[in-house]
Amino acid sequence: MSADSLLQDQLSNVLSTQIEGFRQLQSCDQLTAGASQETFRIATVCEKDERHFALRRYPPTQQNESVPGQMSLATEARLLQLAADAGIPVPGVVYVLKPEDQLGDGYLMEWLEGETLGQRIVRVEELAEVRPRLAKECGEALARIHSIDIDGELAQLLPTVSPRKLVEDTWQSYQSLELPEPMIDYAAQWLLANLPDDSKQTLVHGDFRNGNLMIDGEGIRAVLDWELAQIGDPVRDLGWLCVNSWRFGHSDLPVGGFGHIEDMLAAYEAVSGTTISHEALTFWQVFGSFWWAVATLGMAASWRTGETPSLERPVIGRRSSEAQMDCVNLIIPGDFQLPEQGNLDQGTQLPMPAELLEGVRKFLRGDVATSTQGRNSFLAKVAANSLGIAQREFLYGATLAEGEHARLRALLGDGSLDELRWQLVHQLRDGMDLSAPGLPAHLRQTVAGQLSIDQPHYSALNSQ
Repeated sequence: MSADSLLQDQLSNVLSTQIEGFRQLQSCDQLTAGASQETFRIATVCEKDERHFALRRYPPTQQNESVPGQMSLATEARLLQLAADAGIPVPGVVYVLKPEDQLGDGYLMEWLEGETLGQRIVRVEELAEVRPRLAKECGEALARIHSIDIDGELAQLLPTVSPRKLVEDTWQSYQSLELPEPMIDYAAQWLLANLPDDSKQTLVHGDFRNGNLMIDGEGIRAVLDWELAQIGDPVRDLGWLCVNSWRFGHSDLPVGGFGHIEDMLAAYEAVSGTTISHEALTFWQVFGSFWWAVATLGMAASWRTGETPSLERPVIGRRSSEAQMDCVNLIIPGDFQLPEQGNLDQGTQLPMPAELLEGVRKFLRGDVATSTQGRNSFLAKVAANSLGIAQREFLYGATLAEGEHARLRALLGDGSLDELRWQLVHQLRDGMDLSAPGLPAHLRQTVAGQLSIDQPHYSALNSQ
């Protein structure tokens, strides 16, 4: 018997005992497959109608190979059940798998319909009427999440983290990559100097943002992706929701690109009775961008080593400058200069390298992306973005590097560009004064210049 047939037989056995009126398994389509975790869409025929479910599981052959520290699916299912009891919109858990089911560790939940793509949530016309209400609904949902009782068993299952530990662990992850990114070190020192004074400890979702919410015409249909839940400072969830990376170009609407902070905080206070200060919210916004700046570099590093070969990973690595620029705008805002957009044919060679790249980039984004579907169309656009980054490096990289080198020599003295980058990194790690003359302006200009190569249309460049 094939693996697919065996899975369907075992799943049918479970459904026949757990779903009232079950008659037949109609389909079992795999949607995602990570290193160990799988998600399936299940369609069934029952006595009165067709019913759909989602199955999340670690297969039996991999149930002992999950990532260290990763939440078990049984714990995730329990969190969903607790959330439902607290009035939080989540998919209903139908059944938690048992060893005798021979399906691995996991759970069956109801299948819900709604929009989950952040870019579409902030743009599509069919959600225009509900968008102004979403910030309020997010505040209410987060207040209910943070009110869930943490009993002794749940406390044993979830990690407990303090703001200091989160900053220090993230900073250490970055340092282990051995990359000189001074703005990340600057942000780490700023965070450690501005830790919240009265941090509470509650259940924290850990990834509550636009992109992990299912939205329909009525509002929030479901809060998804609970696998990063932990016990910690609840304001972290509110700050993460407001990080610029999750506004999808709508920077004027800081709550997920669809709402205002005042609406979110007022709703949160009305449900929880807790007032959140703007200072605390800003701290967690800075931390969120700091964390994302490091996470994207980690993804690129895993690609470079061959651990996760992917066309997307190196492009995601270039998004670190987006998050770094968000940190700049939050803690050292000010003026900067961007390179003037020159012609692609600069030089005497015919055609110039940037022109060659432009031809291929347009072919990928136009002919290839529009003539293919699904993932291949998406990857064609990713490849076009990669070539656009390389193209801008050809045009502006040398000039930006010269400016950076000159500023570093003024700050630190003689040395090569790479030597001075590392020298600045080490001085920041050793406690360099964050207001040292010339330092904020240098970092602001350097990050803005890098972002103009990596993603010149990112909204943070419009904040000066």
